Amino acid sequence: MDAWPLWNLVLRTPRLELCPDDDAGLLELFAEAERGIHPPDYMPFGVPWTDQHPITWMQHYWRRRADCVPTDWKVHFLVRLDGVVIGAQALYGADFAIKRLVTTGSWIGLRYQGLGYGTEMRSAVLSFAFDHLGATTARSTAFLDNRRSLGVGRRLGYRPDGTGEAVRRGRTAVEQRLLLKKTEFRPACPIRVEGLDRCLAVFGLPAE
Repeated sequence: MDAWPLWNLVLRTPRLELCPDDDAGLLELFAEAERGIHPPDYMPFGVPWTDQHPITWMQHYWRRRADCVPTDWKVHFLVRLDGVVIGAQALYGADFAIKRLVTTGSWIGLRYQGLGYGTEMRSAVLSFAFDHLGATTARSTAFLDNRRSLGVGRRLGYRPDGTGEAVRRGRTAVEQRLLLKKTEFRPACPIRVEGLDRCLAVFGLPAE
């Protein structure tokens, strides 16, 4: 486990368990993705990865894992409900030890949406970032028509921070930028963190 310290890390909420990705978990994750994440006529992602071949999905996660360094880390947590992978929650930090800024992104299987899991899993990584890593600010983005994602942001305390244009399936679409300060964060649930001491260096932080 010390060969890849992140595999020691576990975040637990009242209903969910979040662990950094491994290959067996990714196979579960993408089996859930193939069951459906969004209606076919709607694209919620800035990078339309669900339109691509599943081999590119695996390559993306492998690439992010391989490129993870203390000055530019990208951790993808597999989200489990009763031991079953239901989605993914990403947490990114570039020059984190200096900026104390994180970025989040996530998705959850369509059959699990609307039950509060999306709010709980994002709240978990934000609590982890603010209370255990020492982050002061978090950012996220969502298309203006992605009401569920924007609703999660509002519940957790994000505020609008401008808009920008992106190309989505060959057409322009407006993205809402979101900003969350630690002092404005409204956690949705308590969390327990296990194994952090063995992977602090991955996040560019000194051992406690």
